[in-house]
Amino acid sequence: MGDLARGDFGDDFTWGVAHAAYQVEGAWDADGKGPSIWDTFTHGKGRIRDHSTGDVACDFYHRSAEDTALVRELGFDAQRFSISWPRVLPEGTGRVNAKGLDFYDRVVDECLEAGVEPWVTLYHWDLPEALHQRGGWANRDVVGWFGEYVDVVAERLGDRVQDWMVFNEPCSFLLVGYLAGVHAPGVRSLRKFLAATHHVNLCQSVGASALRARIPDANVGTTHIITPPRTKQDRPKDRKARAAIDAFANRIFIEPNLGLGYPTEAAGLLRGIEKHLKPGDDDALKVDWDFLGVQYYQRQLVKPAPIPGLHAIPWMSKDHRRYEITAMGWEVQPDGLYEALAKVHAYDPDLRLVVTENGAAFPDRLEGGRVHDERRTAFYRAHLAEVRRAQADGIPVDGYFCWSLMDNFEWAEGYVPRFGLTHIDFATQQRTVKDSGRWFQRFLAATATATDAD
Repeated sequence: MGDLARGDFGDDFTWGVAHAAYQVEGAWDADGKGPSIWDTFTHGKGRIRDHSTGDVACDFYHRSAEDTALVRELGFDAQRFSISWPRVLPEGTGRVNAKGLDFYDRVVDECLEAGVEPWVTLYHWDLPEALHQRGGWANRDVVGWFGEYVDVVAERLGDRVQDWMVFNEPCSFLLVGYLAGVHAPGVRSLRKFLAATHHVNLCQSVGASALRARIPDANVGTTHIITPPRTKQDRPKDRKARAAIDAFANRIFIEPNLGLGYPTEAAGLLRGIEKHLKPGDDDALKVDWDFLGVQYYQRQLVKPAPIPGLHAIPWMSKDHRRYEITAMGWEVQPDGLYEALAKVHAYDPDLRLVVTENGAAFPDRLEGGRVHDERRTAFYRAHLAEVRRAQADGIPVDGYFCWSLMDNFEWAEGYVPRFGLTHIDFATQQRTVKDSGRWFQRFLAATATATDAD
């Protein structure tokens, strides 16, 4: 498509950066905050690659003004951040922690004072530990707990926040936290995974309704990581494998809220979700989204189960011979972003899409006061070209958020992978903008193109 400049994406296109409460805030027990499932999980032994925790993280709780000023300095329009549920409601329900709400008040005001749009995610994986002890997402009562929480936040921030996301990547925190058990809360149970999935889908609707009740003109969406499955061949058993992974990793989290039900026909194990449905749930699940957030990192290579009937879920595999690999072991496949956008667009051609996360971790090194991360800059240039290709083909994409503004706590991987446009020395909390961040600064100031090198 040739050189691309900021203006090619449209005057109303939103350029932003994203981060999440547990990954950046720190202050894990400050000012009345209750423990989250990630506090409990990381304080256990052997669960995090580098044995770290999010107790301090990027210290955003004390440095939010500085970091928000950096968002503006780099030329971004918006900062996407999440609310920590246990910081606002330490026990998950009931008593409101005024100091917790005060913090998010300040963050919103800091954004507005800096000329940065606040985009708020209501849940980015840090369930109050007190609610987990009562069954967490696997307990249907969570639907009411979540509605109460959303109402408290919307009442306080709704006069200044226009753009809301109900959840961040249900696929990730449910599959990895309730089925694989390698993320908080560390549960390994198909039954609890299916129950939790249905309850989260109900909470999508309850959350959207609670927002609109308090903020009638709110721009309400949610975010989904889209992982397009692929196989080396296209035999009938390969197509069946792709369909099963697509159902488990994508469709089960998207389609119920669009009124399409659960894709139980694609994977037999999903039929167990039906026992968790009650009369009226099909209608209760439906949401009229203002936009959907699409998050993309890689495709997933899959292969059929080696022994039919023994493994109901196809094996996930890797083929690193053809693609560049990130520090997470993920293949760099920019055209997969186009595929992800096209997949979601096919559900509703009129539904606005926003790329709410896209980014990569590379083995960055701070040398001489700079981080020369040319691979990250190349990653963003290539993926932005796919966003523009999607727009040119009629897909209504009107925003793009980098993951992330700064290096942060990367869940079970700890602080080893670095995704940020800004390097953080976690011993001193010193921020250093990487070359990729400076490239974005030039691009957003219209002095660079999406195909320029550093």
